[in-house]
Amino acid sequence: MSHDRVGVRSVVFLATGVLALPALTGCSSHDEAGGLAAGQDVAPAARGMVADGGTMNWALDALPETLNTFQSDADAGTSRIAGAVLPSLFRLDARGRPQCNADYLESAKVVEREPRQVVLYKLNQQAVWSDGREIGADDFAAQWRALSGKDTAYWTARNAGYDRIEKIERGANNLEVRVTFNKPYADWRSLFSPLYPKQVMGSPDSFNDGARRKLKATAGPFAVTDIDRSAGEVTLGRNPRWWGRPAKLDKLVLREVSRSERAEALAKGKVDLAEIDSTEAGRISLATHDKAGEGSPAHGPGAQLTPAKALRSWAIVNGSDEEAAQAEYEAREKTRRAVKKYATEQAGLSGYVVRKSLEPAYTQLALNGSAGPLADDRVRRAVARALDREEIAEAVLKPLGLPAVPVGSHLALAGQEAYADNSGALGEQDTAEARALLADAGWVPGGPVKNELKDKKKTKTAGGESSAEPSDTESGSESGSGSRSGDGTYIVGEDDGKPGDSSSPVLAPAPAAARQKAALTRQADILRLPAEAETEQKKAEKKAEKKAEKKAEKKRAEKEKAAQKASEKAAQKAAKKAVKKAEKEREQRSGQRFGPRSELRSELDSEQRSEERAGQKLDRKDTADRTGQQGDRQSAVRSHSRDQAKGGAPGAYAPKGTPAPAAGAPLAKDGKPLTLRFVLPSGDGSEPLRAVADRISRMLEKIGVRTETARVSDSSYFKDHIASGQYDLALYSWPASAFPATDARPIYAKPVPAADGSLNVEQNYTRVGTDHIDQLFDQAMSELDEETSRSLVKKADARIWAEAGSIPLYQRPQLMAARPNLANAGAFGFQAPNYEDIGFLKPGAKPSGAPSKN
Repeated sequence: MSHDRVGVRSVVFLATGVLALPALTGCSSHDEAGGLAAGQDVAPAARGMVADGGTMNWALDALPETLNTFQSDADAGTSRIAGAVLPSLFRLDARGRPQCNADYLESAKVVEREPRQVVLYKLNQQAVWSDGREIGADDFAAQWRALSGKDTAYWTARNAGYDRIEKIERGANNLEVRVTFNKPYADWRSLFSPLYPKQVMGSPDSFNDGARRKLKATAGPFAVTDIDRSAGEVTLGRNPRWWGRPAKLDKLVLREVSRSERAEALAKGKVDLAEIDSTEAGRISLATHDKAGEGSPAHGPGAQLTPAKALRSWAIVNGSDEEAAQAEYEAREKTRRAVKKYATEQAGLSGYVVRKSLEPAYTQLALNGSAGPLADDRVRRAVARALDREEIAEAVLKPLGLPAVPVGSHLALAGQEAYADNSGALGEQDTAEARALLADAGWVPGGPVKNELKDKKKTKTAGGESSAEPSDTESGSESGSGSRSGDGTYIVGEDDGKPGDSSSPVLAPAPAAARQKAALTRQADILRLPAEAETEQKKAEKKAEKKAEKKAEKKRAEKEKAAQKASEKAAQKAAKKAVKKAEKEREQRSGQRFGPRSELRSELDSEQRSEERAGQKLDRKDTADRTGQQGDRQSAVRSHSRDQAKGGAPGAYAPKGTPAPAAGAPLAKDGKPLTLRFVLPSGDGSEPLRAVADRISRMLEKIGVRTETARVSDSSYFKDHIASGQYDLALYSWPASAFPATDARPIYAKPVPAADGSLNVEQNYTRVGTDHIDQLFDQAMSELDEETSRSLVKKADARIWAEAGSIPLYQRPQLMAARPNLANAGAFGFQAPNYEDIGFLKPGAKPSGAPSKN
């Protein structure tokens, strides 16, 4: 698994059928969402064009530790096996919508709403387990009892939805299953996919231990025939009792191939399908180019060897300096071996093509709001407003030839019915507004930034100390301006000590005035010191002179003070004029920028007024006290009015008249600098993520926010830092859920104190949440009207944007290396694989379209 993912919990989401959409009746959903950002790339072919037989090798990062998708250590391998060997009552189409799986279901619909919601499943009468027993109500009931949460002997990862079931009973016959809920549940289609046999779910022992290494019965086009952990292989063979379209492949082998060994495995032909990164994709493209004879190779280890360098190397090897000659000879041999290995690998990679799409997951910037500067929502909003998300998305996706569109929702992706771009609740990128928000929060230019760095170990960041242990932390990016502190940590945004760096910003005259006043005071004190006299006579003379000097100095001080006061007044006047001009320009742009989102603004403002009437809005300190500007409590009213005019959520903008600090000036508050700890993985394959982090750090530098980049080991990145809250900023991904009301609630739930005094954050690793967001999720989960439920989800997303705990950046690229003749497999996007249709094209056949149904 790549470092850009959250980890195991993300895969559990994928394995337990969360990529499906809410529905009430029947097995279809009507289309309301916009178009997909990118379609599938699977080389679709009709079944008649696919040969019968053969073995397909599919690369896995690691063999799964369990075959039970409902356990906490389930991973992508667990999900892949379950999809091929177990029933899924609903399968996802290319837009992430659940479609009734006719291999298992004749129909499924809500037949009663009052007094209780009842769903009636009618099963395919041909559907049987591999032991010959019919799939029936007993299997549904066993899975409900195991996952309901009532029996703690079952070690389950989650029980969402199953805890709302009141009873399960047989219908008119064993092929009918009636599920009665104790409270309305809109996301009922997420349940029983995958469905395990009662032999697995019937007892805690079989659930906890038995299903980790073996499945007692299966019911899919394939069955598990062998697990060889020493060889790192799981072999799936055709299921002889399968009643649906027969699998085209004889065998499907899931082979463990680590990311670092993937290019070599592909070059040696060990796998037919593998997820790859952008570097490997580039190598395959180059190999195809070289194979076509379109040019001589100009890449690889020997690409930098020019004729001049070759001549110099020959001269050294044949020179009189034996030591230099030997060293050069060894270097040449090392390069020769590397070139030969690279050429061999390139020849092997030329036998593959790259299939690409967008993965049903997005990468976000997480802001830890539990402590430190980011506990202030104004600072979080300032960070968010500093980001150019379009630039970030383009930097990641455009070089890959994929649509570079920023993600506009936390809860759905483009093409899904629940998707809506709600980023307007926070506001678009605006550096000046970001600076003003920081000023409103009390972060002003100047302050003992340098002195603070000398004692970094005493500086707190959210979740822990700012300096990590040497074995766990590396220096940050060297891009952009900045410097390194004494322990080697790179501080983005710190001045480099060059002349002129200490000059005061025009928009912040108060610190400059204070420093000048202190200097004048010290100067006056020195002049007032009595000089040492050798004789009493000299003392008397000096006393008279001192008196005259003191009088003259007093006059000079008064003149300087008057001049300073005039300077301050002029600077303040210029600052106010500049702020008013910027305010006017932003207000003129706001109508164009947020005009299409007037409905969203109206909803947010209405909700905010309701919260204020209920006393839910947090009291804020007087903004004039925080910023040093003139004002009173009326500034909050003016701020709210301006938020309404600009279209963002209340608080997304600083109070009118708040001057923005000068561009790039380091900020400080209460004697501490505004420095955020950016935690990133350090392993192979995480370079693209670190490049994104460097870009973000440069954007934050423009508003005076410095970042300390801490690179930690891959194994500790999520467990010891993200989940435990030992970070300020971090990058990781969440999978898209077509059941956001159910699956996204724990991700954005408001943290609550646990019985032991700790904070229960569920999966909300940013520690940012509100009661109102929780209420919207609960209402959406219980709303049986599809339109109303989706509307509530969109409102929840708008509130999440306004809190600025996490900022969606881009949809993750999905790059797959595949054999050119492999059909119906590749970059699947949202759609669940149809394992029975995967196979190799017949000789001379080409991909022709969607697989036929026979």
